[in-house]
Amino acid sequence: MSSNGTTSRRQFVKAGAALATVGPALARGDVAPHLWQGHDFGPAPAAADRLDQGPFGIEQDEGWYTIATTTASAGRVRNPGLGLVGYTWEENGPALAARAGHETLEQSVEALASLPFVDVLYIRCDWRDVQARPGRLDPHPVWAATRDAARRHGLRFAFRVQLSNPEIQPAKLALPDFLQPKIPLVTIRSRSGRGPERVEPRYDHPEFQRAFRELNELLAAELDADPLVEFADLMMYGFWGEGHTSDYPSPIPDAGAAERSFLDMTERQLAAWRRVPLVVNTQPDISRTGNRAVLERAVRGSAWLRSDSVILDEPEQIEELAHRPPWLAVVMEDGYNRHYRTDGERYRVDAAGVDVIEHTMLHALDLGANYWSLWTEARNLARYRERRPMAFEELERRLGYRVRPSWVWQRKRSGTDELVVAFFNDGAASVPGILRVFAEARDGKPLAGGGLDAGQPFAGRVRLASFRLPDGLAGGEVRLRAELEVKGVKRPVRWACAQPLDDAGALVVRLKKWDDADWRKGI
Repeated sequence: MSSNGTTSRRQFVKAGAALATVGPALARGDVAPHLWQGHDFGPAPAAADRLDQGPFGIEQDEGWYTIATTTASAGRVRNPGLGLVGYTWEENGPALAARAGHETLEQSVEALASLPFVDVLYIRCDWRDVQARPGRLDPHPVWAATRDAARRHGLRFAFRVQLSNPEIQPAKLALPDFLQPKIPLVTIRSRSGRGPERVEPRYDHPEFQRAFRELNELLAAELDADPLVEFADLMMYGFWGEGHTSDYPSPIPDAGAAERSFLDMTERQLAAWRRVPLVVNTQPDISRTGNRAVLERAVRGSAWLRSDSVILDEPEQIEELAHRPPWLAVVMEDGYNRHYRTDGERYRVDAAGVDVIEHTMLHALDLGANYWSLWTEARNLARYRERRPMAFEELERRLGYRVRPSWVWQRKRSGTDELVVAFFNDGAASVPGILRVFAEARDGKPLAGGGLDAGQPFAGRVRLASFRLPDGLAGGEVRLRAELEVKGVKRPVRWACAQPLDDAGALVVRLKKWDDADWRKGI
């Protein structure tokens, strides 16, 4: 979407979807449309050290105490796998002030990273912004500025490298200059007759595929092991890398060849990115390039999901996102109101006093999103947040997963102590991976622990697990701590409870002594 709003994803997608209804039949081998609710996407990731998750019958023990309970935190909790995403660079560049020369790129990035409600910094750039010559990366300065700001402010960062960008055409292409003489370029024209000519590469050409393989390998070698990287968007076909060219035809005349090319590109990315979660766009296949097959393969490869600028517009994507496998995260954005301005004809407030920006933010919770994208304008964001805090506060209370040990019981079983913990998720989303939970001594010595089933506890639900403790701990203190495991990478998680936690975000509970008079015996 251009800075003056003359071009929008919403208009592109609506126009393309309308034309797609009279387009050719599904490409051979494509995935037929289906409801995501109840669909079998294959097995969930498995915890190598799965905790005992019940049943916990009353006949198992010789007595128990309820030794702790917690209640939901009302404030924001910064954890991996969720958060508000500030864009340090989007398809048009940095924030408007930096584009206009009123501030430097570094100042723009710092202004965004300094906002107390931003959790993740995000770069959306073109292929030419990361590579200018064969065999090496040449990243734009925004990369160094973003990584440095994330490190200093305790944030994470994410990114997308676009293979096509209609915002910069026809002056230049997203494709690096050194590749353009080697790859056939196709001029495409809008079927509706509106809009300028666009130029797209032949994605299926051997030189494009060779160069893409190198780009993917270079990026993965540089970033896959970086602990600051939160996720990476799958590099997909077409405008903004979203998987479409709107109402413009695909530059690949054979739909089957297009699907094979993008499935191959998906396989390469799934293979190369072994640690960083990949995020696949749920854009419908309006350009007949195999999106459904790509999406099916990516989900089966544990890719997370994202949707751009359709939060109020499109039932197909909403059904998919809301009924995804529960162990997958969702990234949502709305570019339509990206400047957070409350003037102009776009801005509306309904009869309930909810404005159009709040509607998009709150509907992200309705489909169980983990991330909400804030775009580039730090000062506008801060001003809007102060003036209309309601939607921001609701996102900070509910966005993503928010797990706490809701009940903690101590049981006497087989001559020793056992903790049974009921973990509750107050968030809008299930856990995006495997939640690993540990009982430890106050000095950090491990006592018991392991992983819950993937996605557990689901949004708004409880999951129980037990921890068999060594002898001799009665009367002492035990730390309950958590971490999130995604693709084998483990990162610490703070409990989302109102009760006090230690500096590492763990809950400390004190075990009862069995000679106390108030224990209850099971019957």
